Amino acid sequence: MLQQTQVARVVPRWHQFLDRFPTASVCAQAPVGDVVTEWAGLGYNRRAVNLHRAAVAVVAQHGGVVPDDLDALLALPGLGPYTARAVLAFAYERDVAVVDTNVGRILARQRGERLTARVAQTFADDIVPVGMGWSWNQGLLDLGALVCTKRSPNCEACPTSMTCSWFRGGSLEPDPAIGSAAVSKGQSKFIGSFREGRARLLDVLRTGVEVAPEQFRDACGWNEREGGDLDSVRAADSLVRDGLAIAGCDGALSLP
Repeated sequence: MLQQTQVARVVPRWHQFLDRFPTASVCAQAPVGDVVTEWAGLGYNRRAVNLHRAAVAVVAQHGGVVPDDLDALLALPGLGPYTARAVLAFAYERDVAVVDTNVGRILARQRGERLTARVAQTFADDIVPVGMGWSWNQGLLDLGALVCTKRSPNCEACPTSMTCSWFRGGSLEPDPAIGSAAVSKGQSKFIGSFREGRARLLDVLRTGVEVAPEQFRDACGWNEREGGDLDSVRAADSLVRDGLAIAGCDGALSLP
């Protein structure tokens, strides 16, 4: 859930999700559509499909226990380097570095240069204090979110400012974090976008109804949109392609 969604939005949904799916086994046994429905409000809905696939793999290959090995975690659907290392650091308290956009920004500024993914991860791993992986990663995530921010970083209050190459060099433009590995480039505007219409269509499906092809445009909220018929078909096709919906013989969509 935290891959691309802020903590404040995740916390209440996380508690509700665990009430519904307390274990990997329960999640794996549920229809994909139930997981997609429970994911409502979190965005990036394809993550719900990947989570279900990962739960199925955990049950089938690991006896229902999330593995504590990096390679095994990376082999699970939807788990990349960030999520896999987050599991190791926070669930198993391993001394590995979790590099998200906030930590990536700190690393680039500390080095005073844009970093490749490999260099950023190696640098981050090298500075994790032995036996402090859990607390160290929590601290860096908070530091990046609250102090070493994207805009107007509070360098004077930063405990790492004396080792920060960018700060010691006068914090001159360009900011080395821009374009560096793991640092998010930001999303395009959601309101009025194709993604918004697709999300609206999925929200209708979450109510448990089927949506016929002639209803796609209305479900997407595109009755006044130029090219709305074609775009709504594209939205429907993309939901099916991403495993978020299934199409019947008549083309009607429903949750999987």
